[in-house]
Amino acid sequence: MEPKENLLKIETHTAPALAERIRLSDYIPGIFKTLASRKASKKAIKNGLITINGDIGFTGDYLNGHEVLDLYQSPTQTKKPSIDLNLNVLFEDDYLAIVFKPAGIVVSGNKKFTLENALATNLKKSSQKDVLQRPEPVHRLDYPTSGALLIAKTSKALIDLNKMFEDKTIKKIYAAVTMGIQQKEGIIETEIDDKPSKTIYRVLQTQPSQKYNTLNLMELQPHTGRRHQLRKHMASLGNPIFGDLLYGEEGKNGKGNGLYLHAFSIQFQHPITGKEVSIHAPLPKKFNQLFPNISI
Repeated sequence: MEPKENLLKIETHTAPALAERIRLSDYIPGIFKTLASRKASKKAIKNGLITINGDIGFTGDYLNGHEVLDLYQSPTQTKKPSIDLNLNVLFEDDYLAIVFKPAGIVVSGNKKFTLENALATNLKKSSQKDVLQRPEPVHRLDYPTSGALLIAKTSKALIDLNKMFEDKTIKKIYAAVTMGIQQKEGIIETEIDDKPSKTIYRVLQTQPSQKYNTLNLMELQPHTGRRHQLRKHMASLGNPIFGDLLYGEEGKNGKGNGLYLHAFSIQFQHPITGKEVSIHAPLPKKFNQLFPNISI
């Protein structure tokens, strides 16, 4: 285990009140955004990178509730590979960045070809003392989804932005195309994986389609961040997102153009400078091909 003074804190989590005590190794998976799997969580504990109330946590330690858990990053840890992928950087300063995620690439994971592995060659290294060894995506976009992706470049920015997502102070708006006659606007609060979920939707344009009956250009605003939330919520209305091979109707998904879901804008107060950040990611051409006079 590396001395704690050599480590860089990258995430903080306070455990809620717990109905019964739980082992650290059973509690951690899914808690820290930068630990993408159960295996990564166990490795972080083994390497002494997780503390409980300031003390190094061990696999067999029990949590009773209200403990402060910190995740650290070792500056000497094994470097991940870098890939040559030219990204459109929509915003960047010394603390964070927003990049355009293309459809058809995963944000992070164990594979080499991930967007995360392209960040170091597309972004300038921060000059701050708490610079991350590698820039870290703060949230995720599905493999077939394109659009604005928020990236942290320093430890403080990563911790603060994670907290802002938890507090729901980061506003994200998606553009999508759905199929079928649809209400002009509404709120969906159908639970996902037994967890509360909320999406606000609004129809921007509608046009008839001989093959798909009706196509709708939508504005979607998620207020929670469940996996596949927008895709599941739209499908639950009977208006699946065009091109959705997972939740759409078989034989009515279009061919070759992928999923019509795009993270169009992201807005928040900069956690370091306090300035308002409002960034729009240009719509892919396939949206304009269906709706030539888009206004969003």
